[in-house]
Amino acid sequence: MRQTVVVDTNVPVVANGKHERAGPECVAACISALIQARRKLLLLDDRGFILAEYRRHLAHRGQPGVGDAFYKWLWDNQANPARCRIVVINPIGESETDFAEYPADPELAAFDPSDRKYVAVASASGLEPDILNASDTDWWSFREALMRHGINVKFLCPELMQREEL
Repeated sequence: MRQTVVVDTNVPVVANGKHERAGPECVAACISALIQARRKLLLLDDRGFILAEYRRHLAHRGQPGVGDAFYKWLWDNQANPARCRIVVINPIGESETDFAEYPADPELAAFDPSDRKYVAVASASGLEPDILNASDTDWWSFREALMRHGINVKFLCPELMQREEL
């Protein structure tokens, strides 16, 4: 794992055991990744979009799950430059899903708009962080296009990356 990380919300959610397809190995991988992430430099956006998404899915009091504890720790350390770096990103217009730092690549046009903030933060940071992902298959589907733009995604639960066939 790199020394800087961006953590997609699905990682602490899975660490909390809140994903129906995530087995014990996946949950354990997410717990381990969150513990390791606390020893790294975590990247957040200056607009508060990432923390707002965490707030919608995690308990600020830090209980009952490991993902909730991570969120509380991150909230408490967001201003600590030894633990977190706030990265300036530039929304286009009033958008919370379209950013100047997001690659203008037709192959990424269908990438989940709600995850673009993570890509914008990683890109704007200049630090080449890992973006940690547990369960979101969109990251897998667009991994090659993202890699071409220097976006590094670490798949914690590769077994969840296969889309179910209808």
